[in-house]
Amino acid sequence: MPNPPVPPPGVPVLVLNGPNLNLLGLREPEVYGTDTLAGIDELCRSTAAAHGLRADCRQSNHEGVLIDAVHEARTAHRGIVINPAGYSHTSVAVRDALAAVELPVVEVHLSNIHRREAFRHRSHVSAVADTVICGAGAHGYALALTHLAHLLEENR
Repeated sequence: MPNPPVPPPGVPVLVLNGPNLNLLGLREPEVYGTDTLAGIDELCRSTAAAHGLRADCRQSNHEGVLIDAVHEARTAHRGIVINPAGYSHTSVAVRDALAAVELPVVEVHLSNIHRREAFRHRSHVSAVADTVICGAGAHGYALALTHLAHLLEENR
């Protein structure tokens, strides 16, 4: 009988990216910078590992897929870093999913949403997030994972 697979080391956390973030590096670099999603995923994995975490990085342009990932995180992960992108301002369903899973949540945005168009100033997700980081570019993800590690340590 073969041995069951050994999970990779580190406390599992979900890093979830919403719509259009697959186009990072190409889409409006003056707003979102020139970092690619692949580069941000690598930054997330290395930052997570430095804090004893294991980042499961995902992206979808589909609201239901994001919600399914949040639901899965309830049992498969210990915390969530999320950039809901455009769904920040429109999706009560993403907000409700995050509230339902009862995990620490750090919301991150590459740009400072409060210095942009008025419709971007309100995020439904912020009301259920433990922390919001915006305007730090790709470095915001490293800050988010560092803070998530702190939250997990506090709640241990």
